[in-house]
Amino acid sequence: MEIVQLFITCLVDTFYPETGQAIVDILSRLGQQVEFPADQTCCGQPAFNAGLRANARPLAEHTIKVFEATRGAIIIPSGSCAVMLKEGYPELFAGDSFWLPRARALAERTHEFTEYLVDMLGVTDLGARWDGPLAYHASCHPNRHLGLNRQPQALLAAVQGATLVPLNEAEECCGFGGVFSVKHPELSTELLKRKIANLQASTAPTLVVTEAGCRMNIAGGLSKQKMPQHVVHIAEVLNSR
Repeated sequence: MEIVQLFITCLVDTFYPETGQAIVDILSRLGQQVEFPADQTCCGQPAFNAGLRANARPLAEHTIKVFEATRGAIIIPSGSCAVMLKEGYPELFAGDSFWLPRARALAERTHEFTEYLVDMLGVTDLGARWDGPLAYHASCHPNRHLGLNRQPQALLAAVQGATLVPLNEAEECCGFGGVFSVKHPELSTELLKRKIANLQASTAPTLVVTEAGCRMNIAGGLSKQKMPQHVVHIAEVLNSR
């Protein structure tokens, strides 16, 4: 049994604990011993993306110290937070002889959830069942930074009873983008409208995402427009029976 660490992320911890539980269930069935460092906090991504490097640094240092005291792969149910640890931390500590090696060591241990399943464990069929069509939204950070598109789709293709239907402009941003939606609300709103229109055109009642931020943004838009479609994290689909 291998030990792995779950970095839950702020949005999953606060709004979607069921996603975290699904990940623990899945990894445990695959023979992984899931640990959860209780001192973990925000990775610092919002401040980093806003250009507030001095504010992001203490959070990054804390995260490094927390996970240095653990062993095994670090699993993250959000590609954007995984990108922060894998790319943002080395950039944040560039030129720092004390923190940069520690940031790089942490980056090497870090894996987005679907990446870990497919590329590290070699698993695509989890024996999941979901009756009905599914559409897949390729979130920006995992897709563009980590090249993760094949992995989620391979996992969804193996779900019994489900049909993966095409989503027009599946790789286009949903408008969230973390602080982007706050700094540019008009642009964010228009992107969200397009994403929802494409979901409607797909006829799928369920949209699958790998990012809690995308889930929150799209689900919020659907709710405001009183539309019946709903949004789920891929871990919940993969844990369904």
